[in-house]
Amino acid sequence: MKKIIVIGASGQIGSELTMELRNRFGNDNVIAGDIKNASHDVMNSGPFEIIDVMNENRLEEIIRLHNIDQVYLLAAMLSGNAEKNPKKAWELNMKSLLSILDMAKSGGLLKKVFWPSSIAVFGPTTPRENTPQLTIMEPSTVYGISKQAGERWCEYYFNKYGVDVRSVRYPGLISYKTEAGGGTTDYAVEIFYEAIKSGKYECFLKENTALPMMFMPDAIRGTIDLMESDPAKVKIRSSYNLSGISFTPKELAGEIKKHIPEFTVTYKPDFRQQIAESWPASIDDSDARADWGWNCEYNLASMTEIMLREVKKKLDLVQVTL
Repeated sequence: MKKIIVIGASGQIGSELTMELRNRFGNDNVIAGDIKNASHDVMNSGPFEIIDVMNENRLEEIIRLHNIDQVYLLAAMLSGNAEKNPKKAWELNMKSLLSILDMAKSGGLLKKVFWPSSIAVFGPTTPRENTPQLTIMEPSTVYGISKQAGERWCEYYFNKYGVDVRSVRYPGLISYKTEAGGGTTDYAVEIFYEAIKSGKYECFLKENTALPMMFMPDAIRGTIDLMESDPAKVKIRSSYNLSGISFTPKELAGEIKKHIPEFTVTYKPDFRQQIAESWPASIDDSDARADWGWNCEYNLASMTEIMLREVKKKLDLVQVTL
């Protein structure tokens, strides 16, 4: 039986990915790891280890201890936070990846690596509509620069050392289970909470800023599907474009208003507006669809309905607890 570790298991993606992996492969076969404690569900459903991804000795110790043969490396500093601390973001995002790639190339326990890239690898000179898999990439953010460099390292380690590394370029991710983590697309999570709590929201992007987004269940399924695919089908070893739903803050607000008619949104763009304008508005993910059968199941309407229902349940539960 495969033994998997999720590094960054307390984060937005990691917490949900850990639970789905445990559902599929057994609680004891999926180790959660992070520098801080994860959610109650993650902590209480299977093994958990405190891991500083910058500590290579600790990483090697945990991999040996649990006989890990697959790693999902999700630890990173996201776009908004990275702009506030560029050097720290570069060091974290790069050193963690290179440490894991070096462990995988050594011929030891570790056989397969997942590392997420992002639409942040694209830049202001990239075609914004239906952005191709192969195109101009001139990222203008620290996060994007680190992700573009990471893609090149992944492909290099595959070609040079045969490391079975796999990656997708995540769009903005939307989830009701975990809070947003300092990214430029966070408005698309925050807006649901504020719609229910106060009936109003001040958005940090302009109303017509279109960005590629994805509902978390699609992202989790796509991630695991890629990792479980026959290696011969994984033809791109830098990172696959992955597309879900593209929309603007105004379009999302309009969908929410179908359920909460009195909901209002104002717009006060901050530094994240410039980041958003350097990213694609929509993504061409035809390679992922052709190579390993990727497909998106949720649209704006179905996602909005689920988000409002589940966020309300979550907030009601907090209120009852208080």
